[in-house]
Amino acid sequence: MKEKTFHFLLRLAIAFAFLYPAVAIHINPDSWIAYFPDFIRTSVPLTLLIYGFSALHLIIGLWILSGKKIFIPSVVASIFLAGVLVFNWQGMDVLFRDISLMFVTIALAVESYKK
Repeated sequence: MKEKTFHFLLRLAIAFAFLYPAVAIHINPDSWIAYFPDFIRTSVPLTLLIYGFSALHLIIGLWILSGKKIFIPSVVASIFLAGVLVFNWQGMDVLFRDISLMFVTIALAVESYKK
């Protein structure tokens, strides 16, 4: 019981970190668009960027929250978080928490890989 609760809380933490932006980008897109690298902002229409970002976040968050075969979304989440950090290194004062989130997604991937 304790182990299930532990894993659920880890998944909930990551799910929230992905579900919140999926909604928030629709409320205030300007505060989120700045995190996309220039080459994406200039080559993808804004509407597609917002809905694609939201869809990807919803899929990752809900899949991880479900706890079903979470290796794939955990790896995708890890890569996504690493990308956010690499392309926005100058914003480390805000994004430093993403490093912790990335290590949690890596831990989820490692833990689920053996299953």
